[in-house]
Amino acid sequence: MPKHQAPIPLVDLNADAPCCPPLAQRRVPAETAAVLAPAFKALGDPVRLQLMSMIASADGGEACVCDLTPAFDLTGPTISHHLKTLREAGLVDAERRGTWVYYRARPQILRQLAGLLASEPTAATQR
Repeated sequence: MPKHQAPIPLVDLNADAPCCPPLAQRRVPAETAAVLAPAFKALGDPVRLQLMSMIASADGGEACVCDLTPAFDLTGPTISHHLKTLREAGLVDAERRGTWVYYRARPQILRQLAGLLASEPTAATQR
C-alpha cells in the first residue's frame, strides 16, 4: 500500500513564514513552482531586476516612477511596462498620487523567494 502524504497547502505569498523548504533540501512541488515561477521570471530581466533593487532599497520604502525612469536609457512606456510586469508578478505594490505612481516592494514575497534559494548544506550535499 503506498504511503499517502498530506496534501500540499497552497502557497501564500503574503505569509511571513517560508513557503517551503529550500530547493537544496527538498524538491519543489509543482503547485509551488507554478506560483513562484512568475516572480522569478519577472526578475529574470536585467531592467526589472534593477528596478526591483531601486524600489526595495529606496529611502522610505517606496520609489516614485519619476525617480526610476531617468535612471535608464529607455522610454517612459517601456519602464511602465517593466513596472507593470513586476506588479503583476506580485513583487511590488503601486499607489497613484496625483500624476505620479509610487512603488513599494512586497517584503513577504522577497522573503519567500530568498528562502527557497537558501543553500544550507544537507546530508546529501556533504558527501
